[in-house]
Amino acid sequence: MNDKNYAHPDALVSTEWVAEHLADPGVRLVESNEDILIYDTGHIQGAVHIDWRSDLQDQTVRDYISPAQFADLCARHGISNDTTVVFYGDKSNWWACYALWAFRLFGHTKVKIMDGGRDKWVAENRHLTRAVPHFVHAKYTAPAQRFDPEIRAFFDQTLAHSRDGKALIDVRSPGEFRGEVTHMPEYPQEGVLRGGHVPGAASVPWKMAVNADSTFKSASELRRIYEEEAGLKPGEDVIAYCRIGERSSHTWFVLTYLLGYKNVRNYDGSWTEWGNRVGAPIEKGG
Repeated sequence: MNDKNYAHPDALVSTEWVAEHLADPGVRLVESNEDILIYDTGHIQGAVHIDWRSDLQDQTVRDYISPAQFADLCARHGISNDTTVVFYGDKSNWWACYALWAFRLFGHTKVKIMDGGRDKWVAENRHLTRAVPHFVHAKYTAPAQRFDPEIRAFFDQTLAHSRDGKALIDVRSPGEFRGEVTHMPEYPQEGVLRGGHVPGAASVPWKMAVNADSTFKSASELRRIYEEEAGLKPGEDVIAYCRIGERSSHTWFVLTYLLGYKNVRNYDGSWTEWGNRVGAPIEKGG
Protein backbone atom coordinates (compact mmCIF):
# COMPACT_ATOMS: atom_id res chain seq x y z
CA MET A 1 0.00 0.00 0.00
CA ASN A 2 3.05 2.28 -0.04
CA ASP A 3 2.35 3.35 -3.63
CA LYS A 4 -0.63 5.43 -2.43
CA ASN A 5 1.50 7.45 0.03
CA TYR A 6 -0.61 6.83 3.11
CA ALA A 7 0.53 8.09 6.49
CA HIS A 8 0.20 4.57 7.93
CA PRO A 9 0.33 2.17 4.97
CA ASP A 10 0.56 -0.84 7.29
CA ALA A 11 -3.06 -0.21 8.35
CA LEU A 12 -4.16 -1.70 5.02
CA VAL A 13 -3.43 -5.11 3.56
CA SER A 14 -4.25 -6.38 0.10
CA THR A 15 -6.35 -9.40 -0.83
CA GLU A 16 -3.08 -11.04 -1.91
CA TRP A 17 -1.59 -10.48 1.55
CA VAL A 18 -4.64 -12.05 3.17
CA ALA A 19 -4.50 -15.06 0.84
CA GLU A 20 -0.86 -15.57 1.85
CA HIS A 21 -1.62 -15.35 5.60
CA LEU A 22 -4.65 -17.62 5.88
CA ALA A 23 -2.69 -20.07 8.02
CA ASP A 24 -0.79 -17.45 10.03
CA PRO A 25 -1.52 -18.17 13.72
CA GLY A 26 -0.76 -14.56 14.63
CA VAL A 27 -3.49 -13.21 12.34
CA ARG A 28 -7.24 -13.42 12.80
CA LEU A 29 -9.65 -12.43 10.04
CA VAL A 30 -12.89 -10.77 11.14
CA GLU A 31 -15.79 -10.28 8.77
CA SER A 32 -18.26 -7.57 9.75
CA ASN A 33 -21.11 -6.64 7.42
CA GLU A 34 -24.24 -4.59 7.09
CA ASP A 35 -25.95 -7.73 5.78
CA ILE A 36 -25.72 -9.99 8.83
CA LEU A 37 -26.71 -13.07 6.77
CA ILE A 38 -24.05 -12.82 4.07
CA TYR A 39 -21.29 -14.41 6.18
CA ASP A 40 -23.21 -17.69 6.21
CA THR A 41 -23.39 -17.75 2.41
CA GLY A 42 -19.60 -17.90 2.21
CA HIS A 43 -16.63 -16.16 3.79
CA ILE A 44 -12.84 -16.19 3.70
CA GLN A 45 -11.33 -19.34 5.16
CA GLY A 46 -10.67 -18.89 8.87
CA ALA A 47 -12.66 -15.66 9.18
CA VAL A 48 -14.90 -15.24 12.22
CA HIS A 49 -18.07 -13.18 12.16
CA ILE A 50 -18.47 -10.25 14.54
CA ASP A 51 -21.76 -8.38 14.34
CA TRP A 52 -21.75 -4.76 15.45
CA ARG A 53 -25.18 -4.97 17.07
CA SER A 54 -25.22 -8.35 18.82
CA ASP A 55 -21.50 -8.63 19.65
CA LEU A 56 -20.24 -5.08 20.24
CA GLN A 57 -23.31 -3.29 21.60
CA ASP A 58 -24.64 -3.55 25.14
CA GLN A 59 -28.07 -5.14 24.88
CA THR A 60 -29.69 -2.87 27.49
CA VAL A 61 -27.85 0.45 27.64
CA ARG A 62 -27.22 2.48 24.48
CA ASP A 63 -23.48 1.92 24.69
CA TYR A 64 -20.76 -0.56 23.89
CA ILE A 65 -20.00 -3.71 25.82
CA SER A 66 -17.75 -3.62 28.89
CA PRO A 67 -14.00 -4.31 28.76
CA ALA A 68 -14.61 -7.71 30.37
CA GLN A 69 -17.21 -8.60 27.74
CA PHE A 70 -14.85 -7.47 24.99
CA ALA A 71 -12.08 -9.66 26.38
CA ASP A 72 -14.47 -12.63 26.39
CA LEU A 73 -15.54 -11.89 22.80
CA CYS A 74 -11.93 -11.89 21.65
CA ALA A 75 -10.94 -14.95 23.68
CA ARG A 76 -13.70 -17.15 22.30
CA HIS A 77 -12.64 -16.23 18.75
CA GLY A 78 -9.04 -17.16 19.46
CA ILE A 79 -7.86 -13.56 19.62
CA SER A 80 -5.21 -12.63 22.19
CA ASN A 81 -3.84 -9.18 23.01
CA ASP A 82 -0.99 -9.84 20.56
CA THR A 83 -3.13 -11.05 17.66
CA THR A 84 -3.18 -8.94 14.50
CA VAL A 85 -6.84 -8.56 13.59
CA VAL A 86 -7.66 -7.96 9.92
CA PHE A 87 -11.19 -6.68 9.26
CA TYR A 88 -13.14 -6.87 6.02
CA GLY A 89 -16.77 -6.76 4.99
CA ASP A 90 -19.38 -5.61 2.52
CA LYS A 91 -20.25 -2.05 1.47
CA SER A 92 -16.63 -0.95 0.83
CA ASN A 93 -15.61 -1.98 4.35
CA TRP A 94 -18.10 0.41 5.91
CA TRP A 95 -18.95 -1.92 8.80
CA ALA A 96 -15.46 -3.41 8.95
CA CYS A 97 -14.14 0.06 9.81
CA TYR A 98 -16.82 0.35 12.48
CA ALA A 99 -15.68 -2.94 14.04
CA LEU A 100 -12.05 -1.82 13.85
CA TRP A 101 -12.92 1.47 15.56
CA ALA A 102 -14.71 -0.47 18.30
CA PHE A 103 -11.63 -2.66 18.82
CA ARG A 104 -9.58 0.51 19.16
CA LEU A 105 -12.01 1.70 21.85
CA PHE A 106 -10.76 -1.22 23.91
CA GLY A 107 -7.10 -0.51 23.22
CA HIS A 108 -6.46 -3.24 20.65
CA THR A 109 -3.98 -1.52 18.33
CA LYS A 110 -2.92 -4.43 16.10
CA VAL A 111 -5.70 -3.82 13.59
CA LYS A 112 -5.84 -3.65 9.80
CA ILE A 113 -8.37 -3.40 6.99
CA MET A 114 -8.32 -5.61 3.90
CA ASP A 115 -8.45 -3.00 1.14
CA GLY A 116 -11.41 -3.56 -1.15
CA GLY A 117 -13.19 -5.72 1.38
CA ARG A 118 -15.46 -8.61 0.59
CA ASP A 119 -16.44 -7.12 -2.78
CA LYS A 120 -12.88 -7.18 -4.09
CA TRP A 121 -12.21 -10.68 -2.77
CA VAL A 122 -15.33 -11.97 -4.55
CA ALA A 123 -14.60 -10.00 -7.74
CA GLU A 124 -11.21 -11.70 -7.92
CA ASN A 125 -12.92 -15.11 -7.73
CA ARG A 126 -11.07 -16.02 -4.56
CA HIS A 127 -12.18 -18.96 -2.48
CA LEU A 128 -15.10 -18.68 -0.04
CA THR A 129 -16.18 -21.32 2.44
CA ARG A 130 -19.26 -21.91 4.58
CA ALA A 131 -17.24 -23.74 7.21
CA VAL A 132 -17.33 -21.81 10.49
CA PRO A 133 -13.91 -21.92 12.18
CA HIS A 134 -13.50 -22.92 15.80
CA PHE A 135 -10.37 -21.79 17.58
CA VAL A 136 -8.82 -22.72 20.88
CA HIS A 137 -10.03 -20.29 23.54
CA ALA A 138 -7.36 -17.61 23.81
CA LYS A 139 -6.22 -15.59 26.79
CA TYR A 140 -7.19 -11.95 26.48
CA THR A 141 -6.43 -9.53 29.29
CA ALA A 142 -9.24 -7.01 29.56
CA PRO A 143 -8.27 -3.34 29.45
CA ALA A 144 -8.88 -1.36 32.63
CA GLN A 145 -11.27 0.89 30.72
CA ARG A 146 -12.36 1.90 27.25
CA PHE A 147 -10.45 4.60 25.42
CA ASP A 148 -13.49 6.80 24.82
CA PRO A 149 -11.75 10.17 25.38
CA GLU A 150 -9.21 9.49 22.64
CA ILE A 151 -11.42 8.48 19.71
CA ARG A 152 -15.06 8.93 20.73
CA ALA A 153 -17.17 12.08 21.02
CA PHE A 154 -20.42 12.54 22.92
CA PHE A 155 -23.27 15.03 22.45
CA ASP A 156 -22.00 17.72 24.83
CA GLN A 157 -18.51 17.58 23.33
CA THR A 158 -19.91 17.81 19.81
CA LEU A 159 -22.12 20.74 20.79
CA ALA A 160 -19.12 22.59 22.26
CA HIS A 161 -17.13 21.73 19.14
CA SER A 162 -19.84 23.27 16.98
CA ARG A 163 -20.14 26.43 19.08
CA ASP A 164 -16.36 26.89 18.99
CA GLY A 165 -16.32 26.65 15.21
CA LYS A 166 -14.07 23.58 15.17
CA ALA A 167 -13.91 21.02 12.38
CA LEU A 168 -17.02 18.86 11.98
CA ILE A 169 -17.51 16.38 9.15
CA ASP A 170 -20.98 15.10 8.27
CA VAL A 171 -20.46 11.92 6.24
CA ARG A 172 -24.11 11.22 5.41
CA SER A 173 -25.73 11.61 2.00
CA PRO A 174 -26.26 15.16 0.70
CA GLY A 175 -30.04 14.80 1.15
CA GLU A 176 -29.62 13.89 4.80
CA PHE A 177 -27.21 16.78 5.32
CA ARG A 178 -29.62 19.30 3.78
CA GLY A 179 -32.50 17.98 5.88
CA GLU A 180 -34.52 16.74 2.91
CA VAL A 181 -34.59 13.20 4.34
CA THR A 182 -33.81 11.79 7.77
CA HIS A 183 -32.36 8.48 6.64
CA MET A 184 -30.24 7.05 3.86
CA PRO A 185 -31.89 6.58 0.46
CA GLU A 186 -33.62 3.18 0.27
CA TYR A 187 -33.18 2.62 4.02
CA PRO A 188 -35.96 2.63 6.64
CA GLN A 189 -36.83 5.62 8.77
CA GLU A 190 -35.34 5.13 12.23
CA GLY A 191 -37.45 7.52 14.24
CA VAL A 192 -35.47 10.75 13.94
CA LEU A 193 -37.81 13.71 14.40
CA ARG A 194 -35.85 16.40 12.57
CA GLY A 195 -33.56 16.57 9.56
CA GLY A 196 -30.56 18.77 8.92
CA HIS A 197 -27.01 18.88 10.21
CA VAL A 198 -24.94 20.05 13.15
CA PRO A 199 -24.24 23.79 12.73
CA GLY A 200 -20.89 24.41 11.09
CA ALA A 201 -20.44 20.87 9.76
CA ALA A 202 -19.00 20.25 6.30
CA SER A 203 -20.66 17.67 4.07
CA VAL A 204 -18.25 14.97 2.89
CA PRO A 205 -20.15 11.72 2.16
CA TRP A 206 -18.12 8.74 3.36
CA LYS A 207 -18.11 6.97 0.01
CA MET A 208 -16.12 9.78 -1.63
CA ALA A 209 -13.07 8.11 -0.06
CA VAL A 210 -13.33 4.89 -2.07
CA ASN A 211 -12.90 3.83 -5.67
CA ALA A 212 -15.39 1.86 -7.77
CA ASP A 213 -13.67 -1.39 -6.76
CA SER A 214 -14.17 -0.56 -3.04
CA THR A 215 -10.46 0.18 -2.45
CA PHE A 216 -9.45 3.44 -0.79
CA LYS A 217 -8.37 6.37 -2.94
CA SER A 218 -4.78 7.56 -2.81
CA ALA A 219 -3.55 10.00 -0.17
CA SER A 220 -3.36 12.82 -2.71
CA GLU A 221 -6.96 12.23 -3.78
CA LEU A 222 -8.09 12.08 -0.16
CA ARG A 223 -6.28 15.31 0.70
CA ARG A 224 -8.01 17.04 -2.17
CA ILE A 225 -11.40 15.86 -0.84
CA TYR A 226 -10.89 16.58 2.85
CA GLU A 227 -8.46 19.49 2.84
CA GLU A 228 -8.78 21.38 -0.42
CA GLU A 229 -12.54 20.95 -0.75
CA ALA A 230 -13.76 20.50 2.85
CA GLY A 231 -11.17 22.78 4.44
CA LEU A 232 -9.65 20.42 7.02
CA LYS A 233 -6.12 21.11 8.20
CA PRO A 234 -3.63 18.55 9.52
CA GLY A 235 -3.40 18.82 13.29
CA GLU A 236 -6.99 20.00 13.73
CA ASP A 237 -9.31 18.49 16.30
CA VAL A 238 -11.95 16.79 14.12
CA ILE A 239 -15.28 15.17 14.94
CA ALA A 240 -17.04 13.03 12.34
CA TYR A 241 -20.65 11.86 12.55
CA CYS A 242 -23.36 10.21 10.52
CA ARG A 243 -26.54 8.41 11.64
CA ILE A 244 -25.35 5.97 14.32
CA GLY A 245 -21.58 6.23 13.95
CA GLU A 246 -21.03 3.48 11.41
CA ARG A 247 -20.38 5.53 8.27
CA SER A 248 -18.36 8.08 10.24
CA SER A 249 -16.07 5.32 11.55
CA HIS A 250 -15.07 4.78 7.91
CA THR A 251 -14.13 8.47 7.65
CA TRP A 252 -12.40 8.24 11.04
CA PHE A 253 -10.24 5.44 9.63
CA VAL A 254 -9.40 7.47 6.52
CA LEU A 255 -8.41 10.58 8.45
CA THR A 256 -6.57 8.73 11.22
CA TYR A 257 -4.72 5.99 9.38
CA LEU A 258 -4.52 7.06 5.75
CA LEU A 259 -3.98 10.81 6.20
CA GLY A 260 -2.33 10.68 9.62
CA TYR A 261 -4.61 13.04 11.56
CA LYS A 262 -3.92 12.60 15.28
CA ASN A 263 -7.07 14.12 16.81
CA VAL A 264 -10.12 12.58 15.19
CA ARG A 265 -13.14 11.41 17.17
CA ASN A 266 -16.24 9.55 16.06
CA TYR A 267 -19.56 10.86 17.42
CA ASP A 268 -21.41 7.55 17.45
CA GLY A 269 -24.60 9.04 18.88
CA SER A 270 -24.70 10.95 15.59
CA TRP A 271 -27.96 12.08 14.02
CA THR A 272 -30.19 9.54 15.75
CA GLU A 273 -29.28 11.32 18.99
CA TRP A 274 -28.84 14.88 17.69
CA GLY A 275 -32.03 14.92 15.62
CA ASN A 276 -34.10 13.81 18.61
CA ARG A 277 -32.36 15.82 21.33
CA VAL A 278 -34.50 18.55 22.91
CA GLY A 279 -32.85 21.91 22.36
CA ALA A 280 -30.15 20.69 19.97
CA PRO A 281 -29.48 23.34 17.30
CA ILE A 282 -29.63 22.31 13.66
CA GLU A 283 -28.99 23.83 10.26
CA LYS A 284 -30.75 22.94 7.03
CA GLY A 285 -29.72 23.34 3.44
CA GLY A 286 -26.16 23.82 2.33
